[in-house]
Amino acid sequence: MRLAPFEEVVAEYGRMVLRVCQAVLGPTDAADAWSETFLSALRAYPDLDPKTNIEAWLVTIAHRRAIDVGRALTRAPVPAETLPERTAPDADPADYDPDLWDALASLPTKQRQAVAYHYLAGLPHAEIAQLLGNSTDAARRAAADGLKTLRKLYPKDRT
Repeated sequence: MRLAPFEEVVAEYGRMVLRVCQAVLGPTDAADAWSETFLSALRAYPDLDPKTNIEAWLVTIAHRRAIDVGRALTRAPVPAETLPERTAPDADPADYDPDLWDALASLPTKQRQAVAYHYLAGLPHAEIAQLLGNSTDAARRAAADGLKTLRKLYPKDRT
């Protein structure tokens, strides 16, 4: 028993594969999944057992390719009507939210430095301790206390 030429498989099962792709993705994106299905099938077809149920095999491939196309669509960027303004690289951070910077400035020096070094610069507490000349625990405490005070002075739900 031999496999039929692949062109005949496409001609015989192409509409059925398209219906499967449409059922999973909808009519707009089904063509991509259909193409991906037959590309995958073409690669595997020469090694296929001649006794294989071609229709079930293609439905399985179509289902998987439709899911792949759907996942790719959810990760694709969505066009926006207007782009947000980009700040200049040399812009003053206080211009973004002056109230936040005022709240940060009102913290005691070690707390302000610990917050800035840990939450803005991403330094670990051990390195902050060296910069501030204190212990790792003291640096951790200063950062936590500073953040707690900032949350009181600058609540998130500002309008």
